[in-house]
Amino acid sequence: MDTLIDLFANAQAALYEGVMQPIAFALGLGNRLEDVFDGTGWLLVGLIQMVVMVAVIGPLQRWRPVEVVTDKRAVYTDVIYTLIHRLGLFRVALFLLVEPVLDTLLGELRVQGVGTFHLEDLWPGVTDGPLTSFVLYLVVFDFVNYWLHRAQHQWNWWWALHAVHHSQRQMTQWTDNRNHLLDDLMGAVIWVCIAQLIGIAPTQFVAVVAITQLFENFQHANLRVSFGALGERLWVSPRFHRLHHAVGIGHESKSKAATSVGATLGGHNFGVLLPWWDILFGTANFDARFEPTGIRDQVEQGVDYGEGFWSQQRLGIKRLMQALGFSSAR
Repeated sequence: MDTLIDLFANAQAALYEGVMQPIAFALGLGNRLEDVFDGTGWLLVGLIQMVVMVAVIGPLQRWRPVEVVTDKRAVYTDVIYTLIHRLGLFRVALFLLVEPVLDTLLGELRVQGVGTFHLEDLWPGVTDGPLTSFVLYLVVFDFVNYWLHRAQHQWNWWWALHAVHHSQRQMTQWTDNRNHLLDDLMGAVIWVCIAQLIGIAPTQFVAVVAITQLFENFQHANLRVSFGALGERLWVSPRFHRLHHAVGIGHESKSKAATSVGATLGGHNFGVLLPWWDILFGTANFDARFEPTGIRDQVEQGVDYGEGFWSQQRLGIKRLMQALGFSSAR
């Protein structure tokens, strides 16, 4: 673990000194070099992730696809989402618009004595190694992700935004980042706040985010793969997650069908990395099948969730306003 951290740190320093620092000075950001250095780390993570996606997950999709991809335009839109997130554009927006507010709020919490807690200190001698503490934080954040994901499906106003993600009917590795930007913003803020409260080190936080995102790309892949009866209960597979995206299965309860505002309370397979939470809280579906993906009203009633990036963002806001009672028209 220490070796990997050192390799990453050296690569980050080289990218920063050779590329990002000169750009920062050219843009008049000489007083924000520490933030630029942190941003370089996220950029490097994104570049590594995209190399793995293209070199590893892409060939796997071609090797054993679930379906033939016929709507390439929809996939190209997902690629745009991925580039926005993995090349740092989304984080730049967070840096400019949200982080100053969060820094003020978290600074006030630290003044009040909150934020100095470190989760791994609860088990001295057991979780004080970098690998064991990393695994601990990975499990904790996955537990948080499970409940965030359930909230996205339980609350109509949040589902109005999250539906953008589920509207992809030709799911591929690029679909993971197909989210409404406001949906992503809320999730990112919650993650940052929890990271501060449980005291995870910045390098470990980057690693947790990177590993989680990369496995999410794999789970969304157009890949006919399951992990078997035992493996499916240890780690989320493409089959397990595809059922979450399946029409009428993954994001609807048995007693409620989708409506124009997406009142799809309930669902299955909310786990991001670990299916343990679905098993523990009764939301797991281990049916050994690969179903078509999409949203019921999209498939059966032709409801428009948008074809391009901007139309998906605009319609998401429109659904949100309707769910909050500000508009009766779609």
